[in-house]
Amino acid sequence: MSTPLASIEAEALLLSPEERAVLADHLLASLGTEREIEGAWAIEIERRIVEIEAGRMSVSPVEHAIARARQLLQ
Repeated sequence: MSTPLASIEAEALLLSPEERAVLADHLLASLGTEREIEGAWAIEIERRIVEIEAGRMSVSPVEHAIARARQLLQ
């Protein structure tokens, strides 16, 4: 007999990639308060800005990033 978690996971994997992304977002959001999440994102955004401005990280046009993500999902 499968566990409730295994059953939920099996059903979730039948969803489209977009639906799974929404579900994952909702599940992750349920782990912390909105303020904690916003604070964590603010720290991450600042870290990335510093990395980009220092030349230690490169950026790509959003169209290229989306095309690459779609390619990886296929």
